[in-house]
Amino acid sequence: MAEKPTSGEILGVPYNFERPSISRMLSAYWQPGEGMLVEKPFGVGYTLNLANWRSWIVVLVAGALLWQQEQGGTDRSEEPEDEPVEVIVDEDGDD
Repeated sequence: MAEKPTSGEILGVPYNFERPSISRMLSAYWQPGEGMLVEKPFGVGYTLNLANWRSWIVVLVAGALLWQQEQGGTDRSEEPEDEPVEVIVDEDGDD
């Protein structure tokens, strides 16, 4: 029985299931001269290249959105709760 490859590409998406080493993990996230996205050191797809300045903008925007969401969650506790609404239904059938 033939062994399945541990790394390669499927439909243009890279995958790598080789046992990761610390040096490979560190070098995967810091690749000067490469684009914003680089192949993941383990798993399927791409990850951010932290040597690229565009990646830091993505990290800052994601952090700001997370911070804004957390701040929005605490303000809701100060809002008054909705009160029940009374609904009157006319059952006469006069249309």
